[in-house]
Amino acid sequence: MIDRHGYRGYIGSRAYFGQRAPQHVQNLVIRDYCQRNGFTYLLSATEYAMEDCFMILEDVINEALKLEGVVFYTLNMLPRDKARRYEICSAFLDAGCTIHGAVENACAKSLEEYENLENLWSVRRLSEQADTIIQQLAATPEFLS
Repeated sequence: MIDRHGYRGYIGSRAYFGQRAPQHVQNLVIRDYCQRNGFTYLLSATEYAMEDCFMILEDVINEALKLEGVVFYTLNMLPRDKARRYEICSAFLDAGCTIHGAVENACAKSLEEYENLENLWSVRRLSEQADTIIQQLAATPEFLS
């Protein structure tokens, strides 16, 4: 039997879908999420700022067998590539680790529940695309008349 203890936070310093929050705020949100859910909060792992870098997240995956779960500040921190997102999430779930998004107040304990997180991701992506289209339309002279 594996002795698991606590929920590792995961924060970053780059923007996710154009949104940026200071690291101390991200930690406060994660700590509050853990308190509300009765979780033992472990200090957050902080991802490097480089775009599409997940080196620190890979370290957290390697630690997954010792954790009860991982709490992302936001699920938007996961890779944009759907296959890579699935690979990361299934690695946690296969290790018996739950996945949480503090901002979204969402969690997955199985691959079936992971589909709900993927749906949240899809809605966010569609929202981003809609914003882009609206901005493009607003920039055209025909739109203003």
